[in-house]
Amino acid sequence: MARYILRRLALLPLLLLGVSLLLFVITHLIPADPAKLMAGPHAGLEQVAEVRRAFGLDLPLPKQYAIYLGGLLHGDFGTSIRTNRAVGADLREFFPATFELTGAAMVLTIAIGIPLGIAAAIRRGSLFDLLAQVVSLSGLSFPIFFFGLLMQLIFSRWLGWLPLGGRLSTEVSPPSGPTGLYLADALFAGDLATLKDALLHLALPSLTLTLASLALVVRTTRSSMLEVLSQDYIRTAWAKGLVPPRVYLRHGLRNALIPVVTVLGLYSGGLLGGVFLVELIFAWPGVGFYSVDAILALDYSSIMGTALLVTVIFIVVNLLVDLTYALLDPRIRY
Repeated sequence: MARYILRRLALLPLLLLGVSLLLFVITHLIPADPAKLMAGPHAGLEQVAEVRRAFGLDLPLPKQYAIYLGGLLHGDFGTSIRTNRAVGADLREFFPATFELTGAAMVLTIAIGIPLGIAAAIRRGSLFDLLAQVVSLSGLSFPIFFFGLLMQLIFSRWLGWLPLGGRLSTEVSPPSGPTGLYLADALFAGDLATLKDALLHLALPSLTLTLASLALVVRTTRSSMLEVLSQDYIRTAWAKGLVPPRVYLRHGLRNALIPVVTVLGLYSGGLLGGVFLVELIFAWPGVGFYSVDAILALDYSSIMGTALLVTVIFIVVNLLVDLTYALLDPRIRY
């Protein structure tokens, strides 16, 4: 297992090299000049040329990529032409918000989706099973921005229960802490007022992400459980007189979890894709919000830095999913 993990991690630099080259080519093929955007609409040709020289945009593309790659090998993601800061520093500032949002959505998806899928499989053909399938089809049919706008309309505009967007109210100061996660930092500091305000602001965007991908988890859990519950060893467990929770959870769920874990791994990637729209709708100051601004400003370094970060997360999540297979099924060996 250790050798397998080391082999997978050894491929990480090669994957990042390929992704960085592909992104560099794609971003520089865009028929636009970031120097003109940065210099402003009223800038003259000399000012635009000065901006281009300051950020190395006047160099040949192979030399630009070589310089970028050299900095990347030393942990330097370049400088943002929009914020005039190191991209690595920007990502360290914005990533905790995205991690907090996606983490909350993942916890809600597991806590709601798997029990709903199990209950639908156990009560196959019942009204509950029908409602679960309707909810699943609805979740697969509507785009994520529709859920976001609908949640804002209902819970913020009509009912007034939850805030419209942002991470904290304007009158609340961010909690001081090393993680940048407002929930964790406020909890460690014992600041219950800030913790409550952060939870209220987190509710709508996390529920939007959850609803957008909950359907796939429910349907996968239901179908996998139905397949497992029809096996001979389940009938043997019933014949031995085992209580239903033991049959459903220990003998049924554990053997049905491999497809569910696969879907959850894909769902984490879907979160990273959907979080861009959700952060934009709810003004959530995370990596998605940061990258949208970078795309609009043609900020090459920021775009590539964000994409490389997402690539690393994808690779790590896929590795964790593969390792989870071996934990769930002892017959799997790498």
